[in-house]
Amino acid sequence: MKESTRIYLIRHGETAWNEAGRYQGHRDVELSPRGLKQAVLLRERLQKENIKAVYASDLRRARETAIIIAQAHGLTVNELSSLRELNFGLWEGLTYQEIASQYPEEWKEWLADPSNIRVPGGESYLELQERVYRAFLKIVARHPGEKLAIVAHGGTLRVIICQALGLGLEGLWRFRIDNGSITILDCYEGKYILSSLNDVCHLCL
Repeated sequence: MKESTRIYLIRHGETAWNEAGRYQGHRDVELSPRGLKQAVLLRERLQKENIKAVYASDLRRARETAIIIAQAHGLTVNELSSLRELNFGLWEGLTYQEIASQYPEEWKEWLADPSNIRVPGGESYLELQERVYRAFLKIVARHPGEKLAIVAHGGTLRVIICQALGLGLEGLWRFRIDNGSITILDCYEGKYILSSLNDVCHLCL
């Protein structure tokens, strides 16, 4: 069997909006002091891994996290807009309580079928999956038998995991993806194995 390609799927460090429970989407929110510390801990956790490439969403919170991780490997970050979070449209900047109050019907419809229902002014999870997974496959194809890191967002990483494991989008809410967490997928000739999920042990130091 050929050597596997190991993909470290990393959620960006925390932002003030994460802490407040606000939907960020495409809003370019920076890391909070806690998020910056999480990024440093991620760098320390991964510094001994032979990572050959680092990719990230071009949004600041992911880019900042990725740059800190890449420093330990002497790498520059490959920024891709296709790795952005779901576009939450008119809901960006709001908490779920505010959304439920201001958009009650749209909120109910979206909760019932987030795969196909678009957020007002935004995307559906199916649209997110189509753009993200296309980019993911291209990234993996460039690095056969290597280790690489992808730094992105909760929604972005969830759709990658669901598609790679053949779960379907109904599996979106079956697992946690915390800020600063590491999930590992190993790719063997186009087939994926989940080797680690939502590892946050490095954040407990």
